[in-house]
Amino acid sequence: MDLKKIHNIYFIGIGGIGMSAIARYFKASGKQVSGYDKTQTDITNSLQDLGITVCFEDAMANVEGCYLDSESTLVVYTPAVPKSHLQLTYFKNNGFTVLKRSEILGLITEHTFCLAVAGTHGKTTTTSILGHLLNECNVKLTAFLGGISENYNSNLILNGDKVSVVEADEFDRSFLTLSPDMACITSMDADHLDIYGDASELIKTFEDFTRKLKPNGKLFVKNGLPLNGITYGIEDDADYTAQNIRIENGAYVFDVKTPETVLKDFKFNLPGRHNLSNALVALAMSIEYGISGPQLVAALASYLGVKRRFTYQIKTDDLVFIDDYAHHPEEINAVHQAVREMYPKDKVVAVFQPHLFSRTKDFAVEFGKSLSQFDEVILLDIYPARELPIEGVTSEWLLSLIDNENKKLVSKTDLISSIKQSSAKIVLTIGAGDIGVEVAKIKKALINED
Repeated sequence: MDLKKIHNIYFIGIGGIGMSAIARYFKASGKQVSGYDKTQTDITNSLQDLGITVCFEDAMANVEGCYLDSESTLVVYTPAVPKSHLQLTYFKNNGFTVLKRSEILGLITEHTFCLAVAGTHGKTTTTSILGHLLNECNVKLTAFLGGISENYNSNLILNGDKVSVVEADEFDRSFLTLSPDMACITSMDADHLDIYGDASELIKTFEDFTRKLKPNGKLFVKNGLPLNGITYGIEDDADYTAQNIRIENGAYVFDVKTPETVLKDFKFNLPGRHNLSNALVALAMSIEYGISGPQLVAALASYLGVKRRFTYQIKTDDLVFIDDYAHHPEEINAVHQAVREMYPKDKVVAVFQPHLFSRTKDFAVEFGKSLSQFDEVILLDIYPARELPIEGVTSEWLLSLIDNENKKLVSKTDLISSIKQSSAKIVLTIGAGDIGVEVAKIKKALINED
């Protein structure tokens, strides 16, 4: 497909974090952009502020109002949209070119030098670090992020078309539409078993992804993964290693051992060894691309993070409120490690909203163990997203698997009062559902309490 011949682009699910980045890209490219989403959010509001038409009702009148025709219009949809969606069905039955988000991302990046970040955890943070490093070092790039960068207040970094940085999503095998020049794999823990069936099939698909690299492409893999490539690790025997790690004024300071030399005194402001690992592979990819050590030292020090990735909402001597997107047991373990490293003597209350019935069912025991590590646990009902309930899979069941006397299940209505009843200094909200909508309310209530 020649995207230059496309004038109109309609997005079904335009408010999604990945979809909205592509919508911003095409709007900046001079295309007529419009779309549908079921819910009005800060993201859809920001798209409308750019002049993008967004409708919130699955009705044909909305489509017809966008003056779309099959010859000059491309339709992009997210796999999260049900197949029965009225607009999606209309476009498929009336001669329109209809592509998944991952397919259009493959088309956008195929003629660029593409750096792709894959893995069941760490994709968004790693992609945003990598995009920031290259942008700060004056590389002409476009970076599509799976979260809102604190540095750019956007999920798109747009500074040229020579290089592309993309989050390579394993959900629905989406990343197999990419053909990167460089790629990294941060992790391959079992996830999305509603798609893959079992962990072995997920690993096989990651192996398929490695074969999508262009000739002479470079693959970076976290040390210990069963893949061949340039390895990286924290204080590890790997090609790229973070060593001499210390904490100064709440930030990591560390050296990077490369295959040729040691680069000293990098400063990184995000807590947690998992985030340090993400920074390390972003540095490794940047070095292999050709960026010098001194440039990268300055660039990393200015990195501020991604919203809802260990984001401080309140940070005082008496109270700390942190919000994080963690929705898998290993991600919760990583957040726990980060909190304990930064606040080893303080009491922590974790507020968790499970995401998806299938994920809760598949990892219930692991969720129980990861949540049991906190001093207190407040559990919300499962956020269904695209799924229907599964019999017996409830938050009451998950609560019974948490080995902690200080645990309770609450409704959103009672959430703030339950948090206020806690004596914990550290309040942590975690989950990938609409718990993020509650964060501003919690913050306001806690500040007013002070």
